[in-house]
Amino acid sequence: MILIALIHIIHALTLDRMIEYTEINFDSLRFPQELNGYRIAFITDVHTINDEKLQGIVEELNTRQINLLFLGGDFSVWNGRYRRCIEILSEIKTSDGIFGIEGNHDNHELLFSAMKDFGMLPLSNSGLRIHEGFFLAGVEDLWNRNPCITTAAADAADDDFVLLLSHNPDIAMQQDTSGIDLILSGHTHGGQITFFGIWAPYFTIRSSITDYGQRFASGWALSKDDTPVFVSRGTTDSYFNIPRVFSRPQVVIFTINAS
Repeated sequence: MILIALIHIIHALTLDRMIEYTEINFDSLRFPQELNGYRIAFITDVHTINDEKLQGIVEELNTRQINLLFLGGDFSVWNGRYRRCIEILSEIKTSDGIFGIEGNHDNHELLFSAMKDFGMLPLSNSGLRIHEGFFLAGVEDLWNRNPCITTAAADAADDDFVLLLSHNPDIAMQQDTSGIDLILSGHTHGGQITFFGIWAPYFTIRSSITDYGQRFASGWALSKDDTPVFVSRGTTDSYFNIPRVFSRPQVVIFTINAS
């Protein structure tokens, strides 16, 4: 037991403070052939990350040929840093823009105003066609407001590949996702404190984080309609001074392939 505890402490003090850049290939028969190999970066749950680490993310992503950047919420307006975070992240170079949604720790009015000031487009139960055949939708936060997937994707065509941004993955079990091809979420921090990254007692102790246990801890899951959901562990080092343990912070880069 002492050895196991020591391993977890060492991991928390080393790797769990280092951002992982996770490259994922996602294949879809519905994705436009002319966009094959499209690159999307996803950053969420920034919280208390410092400027130096944010600048490091900018520098790294600017070497990775990104087409789109998605911001998944929780910039923690309460700590007053959200505007600086948005300013730094606006330096990431993309071919098709930067889009974002709110999280449960955000004041959406302040956050969206800052996004617009720095050339980003906020999504709030709304969506738009990025390219012919590729529609992006984003919903309001599940805890704070009234997310509606149907409204967000209302302008999508039947043959569009539809990607949905929702800070909280629980929405995938509570609303119809049958018209969505891929959902990106954050919120759960990979369990924050886990046992070798497999089981998150934090979810058991504080079940209000998610209503679905380990289902949306991190990585791939399915909605109630079998839509693929990817849950990022988020980028912050800690959460209310709670360290990460076997829940390394991450930035995710998707390559979407037409197959």
